[in-house]
Amino acid sequence: MQKPEETPPTDGKPTARRAAVCGKPIAHSLSPFIHTAGFTATGLLDWTYTAIECAESELPDLVAGLGPEWAGLSLTMPLKEAALRLAASASPLSIAVGCANTLVRQADGGWHADNTDVVGMVQVLREAGLGAGTGRHAAKVDPPRITVLGGGGTARAALGAAAQLGAETVTLVTRRPEAREELEPVAVALGITLAGVPWDAAVAAFDADAVIATVPKGAADHLAAQVTWRPGSVLFDALYDPWPTPLAAAATAHGVPVFSGLDLLLAQALSQFEQFTGLPEAPEEAMRKALEEAVRNRG
Repeated sequence: MQKPEETPPTDGKPTARRAAVCGKPIAHSLSPFIHTAGFTATGLLDWTYTAIECAESELPDLVAGLGPEWAGLSLTMPLKEAALRLAASASPLSIAVGCANTLVRQADGGWHADNTDVVGMVQVLREAGLGAGTGRHAAKVDPPRITVLGGGGTARAALGAAAQLGAETVTLVTRRPEAREELEPVAVALGITLAGVPWDAAVAAFDADAVIATVPKGAADHLAAQVTWRPGSVLFDALYDPWPTPLAAAATAHGVPVFSGLDLLLAQALSQFEQFTGLPEAPEEAMRKALEEAVRNRG
């Protein structure tokens, strides 16, 4: 585990505030670019945001050793379930989906867990016209019909987003039959019903208002040439490298609005930034530009 550098306190109080993204591997993370730009844009020049490589077994010791200067942590794989377990308190949404991607230091020194992946997905899909009926495209169906591809950790956030958007039944397409059973308690906690579809019947599940793909790179590539895209539907592909995925390229070619993992990365970071800093609104444009520049620089 990489050890975070300590910031010496003055008179028992932190001289600067710190935050970081933790996971393993973590060197590829774009989060430091996003949050650092947010600090600069809001004049928080003594705030820093770094990346810390940390395995799941190492997270409790890491968090326990953080000093009072630490405002929060962003958690990526494989730490999201562990983060929820070690928090002193948690948002109802993170409890329902069973994982958290955010830890926020409280006034009493404890940590509060939240899942801003859900918040980010809701924001992106509402911009696409789902749920609230506002945004770039008018919503056609209420409640929305949503299909989720995959049964892993990101699928948990997708189910949470679907519930927040008013879906009553979510079509869940999984490669492992037992994955649906593993997500059934999440659905119950969220108040939605899962309609399980086997992976070899995935094409039929694209008859939806929104398809959220949460599967690993390459897993859904074969569907690109098979899907008949529904007019008015939206594709949210949680991947962003490489981009576009074959599925995203096919959707774009058929005029279907497509959103990527980069859209999610930014949207979830905005909520994290506000919770870390206590500011009412994150500087979205500055953070977006920093993300776009970081992606360009990586080629």
